Amino acid sequence: MPRVTTFITRFETSGDGVRIAVKDVIDVAGVPTTAGCRAVADEARPARADAACLAGARAAGARIVGKANLHELALGVTGENPWFGTPVNPLDPRLVPGGSSSGSAVAVGSGEADVALGTDTGGSVRIPSACCGTAGLKTTHGRVPLDGVFPLAPSFDTVGPMARDVAGLETGMALLEPGFCAAPGGRPWRVARLRPEVDARLDAAVDAALARTGWELCEPEVPEWGEATGAAALLLVAEAWATHGPLTERAPGRIGSDVVARLRLGRAVDQAALASAADSRKRWTARLEELFAQVDFLATSTLAIFPPPLGHGEELLMARCTLPVNLAGVPALALPVPSSGPVAASLQLIGSWGSEEHLLAAGRHLEAATAELGRPVGGTPPLGH
Repeated sequence: MPRVTTFITRFETSGDGVRIAVKDVIDVAGVPTTAGCRAVADEARPARADAACLAGARAAGARIVGKANLHELALGVTGENPWFGTPVNPLDPRLVPGGSSSGSAVAVGSGEADVALGTDTGGSVRIPSACCGTAGLKTTHGRVPLDGVFPLAPSFDTVGPMARDVAGLETGMALLEPGFCAAPGGRPWRVARLRPEVDARLDAAVDAALARTGWELCEPEVPEWGEATGAAALLLVAEAWATHGPLTERAPGRIGSDVVARLRLGRAVDQAALASAADSRKRWTARLEELFAQVDFLATSTLAIFPPPLGHGEELLMARCTLPVNLAGVPALALPVPSSGPVAASLQLIGSWGSEEHLLAAGRHLEAATAELGRPVGGTPPLGH
């Protein structure tokens, strides 16, 4: 069994700045970026400069407490890592922490950091947030700069904040984008409830949470969801192979077998399939524009199942409700809500392009509406304290 670790590199810090964990695909000056991969770590040199997305955190006096562990190359959903260990799920150590931003979710869930930065290419902020009972924000594609961020699939890659609660996500966004502020609350949000096939207890938990908000709910038919999921999966692995194929060919023994297998799926994608998936992307983006002309947000469960046990986490590949979000590049919030299952459920709230300010306002309202149902609320220091 691999050793257990939340961080690949830990830093000693002092002072009263916000404690921030940084996923080890984001450059920190003077520290090698490993991407959780032995092949990358063996060749890595200390980064010459911080990634661009850290400029706000440095200016605000945030304390970087470590480079967080992850599913290797950011290409996986379990968070289990054969080289650097597996972070311990704070809800239940027998369960996977989720990936790929596993260490980031565990760092905030266990109280080792106030805010964490993760990346989300196909769900890698939202999946571990759902598994660990924490909050995560997948940002609009291109909103947060990716200079100095180890790539996976460039037309999908995003950086976003992770925290115990919505207040922490607001702090995280202000670190990523100085001056960021959630929109005022109190609007009568219009929400479309989508129903991909999920565990009935998760569906019930999402319904119960939404029922307490007072929002205007509707249930449109969106049969394109399945097509969008398939197109996203195909395009993502094809881009991942284009990015990491050379590394895979020269060092397959220093990359985990599960990641090698997924990368080689990308090598097998032909041009006709790519063209078809690209057409699906256009149709899906247009369909979302139609939906967002009628509603403010879409709501689903983040996962289709509860977090599986260690060793069985690959079930999440087919049980995530995240890929259509990345296909269109829009933002989405994953927020824990009470459930009758073994751990908290996670509600995914999807917004239109560039709507993070409104998503977090809605998340704040949702969090308050469900608080008396028993969901624990974390405490994240405000920026500058």
